[in-house]
Amino acid sequence: MTANKKAELKVAGMVCAACTAAIEKALRNLDGVLSASVNLGTETASVEYNPEKLRLADLEKAIRDAGYDVIDEKVVLKIGGMVCAMCVGALEIALKRLDGVVEVRVNLASEKAYVTFNPRMVSQEDLKNAVVDTGYEFLGREGEDEKAMAELEKEAFARDQADKKRRILIGFAASIFLMALMYLPVHEIVPMQIAMAYPNLMGLFMLIVSAPVFVYVSRPIFRAALRALGNRNLDMDVMYGMGIGVAYGSSILGTFGIVLTSDFMFYETAVMLASFLTLGRYLEAGAKGRTSEAIKKLIGLVPKRAILLRDGREVEVSVDEVMVGDLLSVKPGEKIAADGTVSAGESYVDESMITGESIPVFKKQGSRVVGGTINGNGSLQFTATRIGKDTVLAQIISLVEEAQGSRPAVQRIADRAVAYFIPTILTIAFASFVYWYFVSHNTLLFSLTALISVLVVACPCALGLATPTAITVGIGRGAELGILIKSGEALEASDKLNVVAFDKTGTLTVGRPDVTEMAAFGVSEEEMLRLAAGAERPSEHPLAEAVVRKARELNLALEDAEKFEARPGKGVLAWVGSRRVAAGNRMHFWDLGIEIEPKLLERASEYEEEGRTAMLIGLDDRACGVLAISDRPKESAGQAVADLQKMGLSVVMITGDNAKSAAAVAGRLGITDIHSEVLPEDKSQEIKRLQESGRKVAFVGDGINDAPALAQADVGIAIGSGTDVAIEAGEIVLMKDDLLAAVAAIQLSRKVISRIKLNIFWAFAYNLALVPVAAGALYPAFGITFRPELAGLAMALSSVTVVSLSLLLKKYIPPALRNRS
Repeated sequence: MTANKKAELKVAGMVCAACTAAIEKALRNLDGVLSASVNLGTETASVEYNPEKLRLADLEKAIRDAGYDVIDEKVVLKIGGMVCAMCVGALEIALKRLDGVVEVRVNLASEKAYVTFNPRMVSQEDLKNAVVDTGYEFLGREGEDEKAMAELEKEAFARDQADKKRRILIGFAASIFLMALMYLPVHEIVPMQIAMAYPNLMGLFMLIVSAPVFVYVSRPIFRAALRALGNRNLDMDVMYGMGIGVAYGSSILGTFGIVLTSDFMFYETAVMLASFLTLGRYLEAGAKGRTSEAIKKLIGLVPKRAILLRDGREVEVSVDEVMVGDLLSVKPGEKIAADGTVSAGESYVDESMITGESIPVFKKQGSRVVGGTINGNGSLQFTATRIGKDTVLAQIISLVEEAQGSRPAVQRIADRAVAYFIPTILTIAFASFVYWYFVSHNTLLFSLTALISVLVVACPCALGLATPTAITVGIGRGAELGILIKSGEALEASDKLNVVAFDKTGTLTVGRPDVTEMAAFGVSEEEMLRLAAGAERPSEHPLAEAVVRKARELNLALEDAEKFEARPGKGVLAWVGSRRVAAGNRMHFWDLGIEIEPKLLERASEYEEEGRTAMLIGLDDRACGVLAISDRPKESAGQAVADLQKMGLSVVMITGDNAKSAAAVAGRLGITDIHSEVLPEDKSQEIKRLQESGRKVAFVGDGINDAPALAQADVGIAIGSGTDVAIEAGEIVLMKDDLLAAVAAIQLSRKVISRIKLNIFWAFAYNLALVPVAAGALYPAFGITFRPELAGLAMALSSVTVVSLSLLLKKYIPPALRNRS
């Protein structure tokens, strides 16, 4: 009978005795909880429970469902020695056995374990010991000097690959030599007396030559197989060990005539087979290592040194010594050491590694800079506002690493298949031997060959790598393009979308009023605009700022206004040079007694019908023109909407603006489904109504103001502006203010999911096609058999093929971004 367990959980959100009672009740209602007591002072819950009925995660869920939170820690462990999906299962089981481990996800492609644990019940040292005791290498934890860890990983990887390469070269050289021996006329070379004394002299010689080579080449395979058996786990190494073990063992028996004859000498086959299996691991590791290059590049951006300004002097220090509020200096061509605000200097900064935008961004006093970006041609001084783990770069690295370790639902197919794979292959291997030897009465040699071929040709590694390699490469590629995808689930949800809803103001539009059109009567447009801007300069009204901004864009020389009057709700009146200038609405002009010509009123009405604000302009006592002012669509908005519609997605606009203004913008962009006059807090309800009609909805909006709608959507896409972005918002975060990036995010998601499906198809197809051939299915009709060496080569190529297909995503450019610089 399993002993009961005790758990101590740190609980957040309790404020009074009623809270403790509520948590205790929630825990005691669980079937399997024997006792539960909550201490408000220490904010802990002590629970005794039956582990056969409940897991620690069930206890935590009960507390969270009651409205409180449980404080756990998360750690990412770097693992060495994993070779297939069965290794993933073995590690997850070993870590989950530890009391206090809540959740474990192991990623084969990135060779990392993502562990959520209760630090009051289990330590990180316990996690390390569990990894080592299972037979794998513990290479460290994320966050332990990322650059140093990356170097250690690189060195360990290089050593392992060099070791494999040596084994491969020696193995192939020995197997070629052994094959050549078979064609030498030994009996003519060796003296008659020796040949008579040792009738199977060739077998003895091949045993002597092959034994040290076979042990050297196959030792990692047998060592891993014994480790797996010690953990009561069947993995690929067990099968490969059985295959090459049977081949070499039968060769020894044939050499000495024990049970088997000299026909059963597979020395060269056994050595070549072990060499091919090692070659497969070598190629797979090399390809797999390239899947995480994007995250390595990001880690490489982390600055090591910073120039601190102290008492007017420049002092070079480690970036770890920088504190919030420190004044830093950065010279041309150097990395910016931390996130901050420019206090002096001007320069262009290359932010492409963060935003994916290739054009450098101009920085001046008051501009924000982000750590890891490259300063251009000028010198800057800035005040550090975020350091260490709080910087944008550190958050991006953390987000990408977490996302690369996620498991979408599509992987469950592969996981289920892998769980039954090894037992199925072992059954087929032994069934083929039984059939050919006992039923078909074929030779023992043929039957053994079929058994060995089945054992070595089968490959669940391809299935195990199909999803994680594609996700790792795809999410890394997204980060390079300035698209942060937070999980594999977000990729999968994006693939199923049929509606994309946009917020209007600040998302589809620039988010500020601009002069979009003008009409002048009796005066040039430039002169009218110059005088109107001069009159509006003292005003702080957004419409006034739009007029002044337009004049400056056209490089018009502005004069100062005199005798300025602001008339709230109507307009302004001022003298600019020798001209009396009025700017405002009809009521303002009527109050001033300025007559408005019918054609000017007609033009103003046209602008208003289009949802734009009409600002009348008067010079002296005569109305001379009208300015159309509106929040204009972003340059990329029309193309983004058109691209989404071409992809078969419905586009919806959700806005708080009135119906006329919303329809005007929607009409220019080609959007027909408009939800206007929706309060900010009600946008999530609009999303919910769309979902209730059976549609999968993405919402694109401001990561700060549209949080409820982003959370409600199946996929929330938060659009930022350069490095000023709320990274915690949405399932997908766009690092640049470009709507085509939202289209690209969906296109990238579709591409990654389609690649995962292609990988899984090839992994299944490979095994379904070659396992029967290896078992001899084609032999009766066509006389085709599968030699073990070729089976080993085919196995090696299967995993490499899947990883290579995933690596093709590294060069993928979404169609929405192909024509952009």
